[in-house]
Amino acid sequence: MKMTKRYLLAAALLSLTLAGGCAKGGNGAGNGIIVTVTDNDVSAAGLGVVINFTATVTGTTNTAVAWSLSGTACTGNPNPCGTIDPNSGVYNAPLTVPSPAKVTITAVSRADSTARGNLGLTIVPVTVAVTPASVSVGQNLVQQFTAVAVPDNVPQTFTWSCTPTGACGNLVQDPNISGLATYTAPAANGNVVVSASSTLPGTPAGVGQAKATVITNRVPAGAYAFQFSGYEGGKPVAVAGTVTISATESVTAGFEDVLINGVLKQLSVSSGSFVQTSTNNNLGMLTLNLGDGSKNIYTAVLTSSGTIRMVESAADGTGRTGSGTMQKSSTSVFNSAAQTFTFGFSGIDPSGNRVGYVGLLPMTPNGGGTGGTITGGLVDSNDNGSATSLCGTPPCAVSGTYTLSATPGVWQMVLNVGANTLDFDFYVSSGTAQTKTGPGPLTLYALSTHTIDPTHPAALSGSMVYQVPMTYNNAAFAGTSVSNLTGANGNVALVLGTTDGTSGGTGGTGGFSGQFDQNNNGNILSVGTFPTTSQSPSPYTYVATNSNIGRYAFQMLGNPNASPVVAPIPFVLYASGANRGFLLDQSSTAVMTGSMDPQAAVAVAGYANTEMPGTYAVATISNSDSGVAPIAQNLLLTSPGGGVFNVTGTQNPGNTAVTGTYNIASVGVGTITLTSPAAGTFVIYGIDAILIPGSQNVAITDFEMMETCAPQAPATTCTTGPATAIAFAQE
Repeated sequence: MKMTKRYLLAAALLSLTLAGGCAKGGNGAGNGIIVTVTDNDVSAAGLGVVINFTATVTGTTNTAVAWSLSGTACTGNPNPCGTIDPNSGVYNAPLTVPSPAKVTITAVSRADSTARGNLGLTIVPVTVAVTPASVSVGQNLVQQFTAVAVPDNVPQTFTWSCTPTGACGNLVQDPNISGLATYTAPAANGNVVVSASSTLPGTPAGVGQAKATVITNRVPAGAYAFQFSGYEGGKPVAVAGTVTISATESVTAGFEDVLINGVLKQLSVSSGSFVQTSTNNNLGMLTLNLGDGSKNIYTAVLTSSGTIRMVESAADGTGRTGSGTMQKSSTSVFNSAAQTFTFGFSGIDPSGNRVGYVGLLPMTPNGGGTGGTITGGLVDSNDNGSATSLCGTPPCAVSGTYTLSATPGVWQMVLNVGANTLDFDFYVSSGTAQTKTGPGPLTLYALSTHTIDPTHPAALSGSMVYQVPMTYNNAAFAGTSVSNLTGANGNVALVLGTTDGTSGGTGGTGGFSGQFDQNNNGNILSVGTFPTTSQSPSPYTYVATNSNIGRYAFQMLGNPNASPVVAPIPFVLYASGANRGFLLDQSSTAVMTGSMDPQAAVAVAGYANTEMPGTYAVATISNSDSGVAPIAQNLLLTSPGGGVFNVTGTQNPGNTAVTGTYNIASVGVGTITLTSPAAGTFVIYGIDAILIPGSQNVAITDFEMMETCAPQAPATTCTTGPATAIAFAQE
């Protein structure tokens, strides 16, 4: 199966820490009685919430305690800080926030009044987040909305509403999960607001809102670019192309390049359609009728922003398996000025070995808007373990040209690398050319347009991403990121890493630390911490190279827990922004390639289960094993309350039900454990989060996932053999 964001935390807790912790009481030299207040991870209390505190007493057989409440604002009748039962420890939070908001819960031993335990607590308003925060809904189609209330100890009970009254459509609350509502759009376009209000008393009451735009069709008219990768008859397949979709969701024209085991085919798209496969707003079927009489049929899942993630359906008769992405083209943004792109390509060489290319292409328009030149570019490659086969010592210098072809939506590019000439078609996908770091940069889909032979070093496909202008030194990469990596023969990995922004190490290097999970053809390696305490100096480093233009050297993976230790692998990264870019391993025959994305900063509290509920479009994005069947899923994550966090949804091919649970740690790494369509455990790494409009809460929007455990009934422990693929989940 994307894994996601997806992953999240509530900003209501961002600045909250335990004021007193679990303190030990006593007279210091007396009876040795110790009282410890059990916090149950409670550092904040929402308005009107009821919390049952407990205490443990050691050093005496009399374990009874007396409970009390104190704080600067805790005077008056009624007490502005709430009340606590002196015998049971049941605390009733107030309905308004006291000033100051911090209070202390105290448990005093009834055997010795000098023995006491304290716990600091902050009173906060109840806030509600509704996701997706913004979404387009097709007329008469169904969209699910989820709500969560924070802090985490707040009951997950809500009252739902929709405005404008009379023109909203139909909103129905789930009878079993209060934080889930099903919205059916009306048969007319318009803007509506879906709201969920906490039923907990408080001033003000927690309210979350989401904006829905009712549109005629789920896939609006316009030009789209798409890319696809997979296998046909065990041979690698890569596709890139463009289509034009009409106001009735019909495909009116298009063109695609296809590489099958390095052999090029170029086909027109004569017609086609996008059809909703059910009333679900996020599911559909894309059909492309090709000029040679064949067709491609894709099962599609759609994100709230309109991105289409798809897997090829067996119904088209090609015998092809794989997955891809289609997005609306931002054609007006490309080539409007000088723009630099970083790229990541993968493919095969003339002998069928895996190759990877990463690099940088400064592109300058020729003034007419129909082409331009490439000067001062760089490229690094790995051909079956060799980093020198393309031009000798890397990085290789790159120059070239690009031209808008006579075929609408198709750009042609020629790159000169040493004695090699590389020909590409590329297609303008979505995004913006921007001058600040952030998600959504302008993206191009590229594919080599020569049939592979001894005169061409590789058949390649991949993406080119606009590089944010900045000084790319070590300090620019200070932060936390998630990297997805795919290598030959089903070798995949996810890495959570923090770069320290320094250059104080040997040779001007900075430190790189974190954790990773690797699935090497079914053999699972989970490293909870790198480097280990015994690794000094740390071999996990990074450093900016080549005049701070965006090329970095990283040391990643390896196995610090092995005996002897397995050293990390050298990688090169070309950055498109801070903690963002394309990765390539420089030495191994696995030829690990992938991308790095910044993980959204969530300050003190970190990620939490209550920030993940929502609807996610999930599809396989990386796969180097022809035996793995790609999948597309429409997942629904919910919080029914009581500490339970559920996963439900639909998986294709097969239109089968998905059920399970999820859990995420504060660092943004967690698990999804499924019971159907088959038992399995997936590690999830959270990436992007957004601030929910009108609140202080954030919500996970993107996460990546990889299978790490496949229990075989009746056994309950993990076995080897889980699918070796990475999936991406996006709200």
